[in-house]
Amino acid sequence: MTASKFAPMPNAEGYFGAYGGQLVPPHLKKAMDDIAVAYETITKTKEFQDELAELNATYTGRPSPIFHCRRLSDKLGGAQIYLKREDLNHTGAHKINHCLGEALLAKFMGKTKVIAETGAGQHGVALATACALVGIPCEIYMGQVDIEKEAPNVTKMKILGCNLIPVTRGQATLKDAVDDAFDEYLKDPENFIYAIGSVVGPHPFPAMVRDFQSVIGKEARQQFQDKHGKLPEHVVACVGGGSNAMGMFTAFLEDDSVHLVGVEPGGTSLEEEGQHAATLTKGKPGALHGMACYVLEDKDGNPSPVYSCASGLDYPGIGPQHSYLKDVGRVDYQSASDKETLDAFMELSRVEGIIPALESSHAVAWAIRTAPTLPKDEAILVNLSGRGDKDTDYVIAKLGL
Repeated sequence: MTASKFAPMPNAEGYFGAYGGQLVPPHLKKAMDDIAVAYETITKTKEFQDELAELNATYTGRPSPIFHCRRLSDKLGGAQIYLKREDLNHTGAHKINHCLGEALLAKFMGKTKVIAETGAGQHGVALATACALVGIPCEIYMGQVDIEKEAPNVTKMKILGCNLIPVTRGQATLKDAVDDAFDEYLKDPENFIYAIGSVVGPHPFPAMVRDFQSVIGKEARQQFQDKHGKLPEHVVACVGGGSNAMGMFTAFLEDDSVHLVGVEPGGTSLEEEGQHAATLTKGKPGALHGMACYVLEDKDGNPSPVYSCASGLDYPGIGPQHSYLKDVGRVDYQSASDKETLDAFMELSRVEGIIPALESSHAVAWAIRTAPTLPKDEAILVNLSGRGDKDTDYVIAKLGL
């Protein structure tokens, strides 16, 4: 495997191989190009880098630690399971990593409003937090279904001062929230900025969000090597749009010895349309939300209904770099069902005292499923991308506890 496969990416037009780009109307293309130029210029300045580094250290609480799940590993037998503790970040997930960057960029560009979508609410909470910090008005679009599932995060967003807009069209979930947020952004792209919540959308957002999130993998690679004198044999992350996974994977792409695993939501059935959101497992190349990527489509060629117990993963598309990494075979994309995910949620909670987000529990489920099949001297490093405070009421009701 050669470095030229992965660096530099994307190209000048925003493509990762055949995926990515700017599939948008001409007037929106200009706005995207302006953001791309500002991002390349502003983020390289010492002032921006110093402020972001200071906030990462004193506000977010970076670096996040790596925790060895000794009791869980002993119980399962086989490989040792480790967690990169992004759940310990301020706001409780990896989303703060790129939200701080996007809010600072909006401030430096002189924007008057930040617009965004959210699924599970983690991106919404993180962006509302970052906008409160830098003093920019924030408007968050969230599907009504997700609002009802994620009440704690809805409350936090309101307390933080964002204008929360319920979305009731379509399935009233993440895709529909993206659609409504884009509609609002198109009203005034000169003064508004759309702070996309994952490595999706038109260029430059897939690269921008990846770059801000890459701090996860850079830290983890160094931390693990310093502690163990080697790299982990397996690095695992859940995948919806794909930001936490790209944040973790980027630092390991050139390491042929590291097995990279992206775990998609298998829902209640991989074979039934609308009962999963496993885009790379069951989808095909297409286009969605201004990018070329793998898409789950119905028989008419429209984005398919999707489902996951984890609101942050129920999206019918995927980041373009993930689409590329699937095609070249660098990342092994698998899935975990709702049942496996809920079991992993409870197992990690009760064996290690860590309540994981349902999104992250998909990656934990893969580790629990796989560890017993591997030698004891191998390591599985899971990106625990968020904590499960937001999911507790839903899980209690779902499991009848």
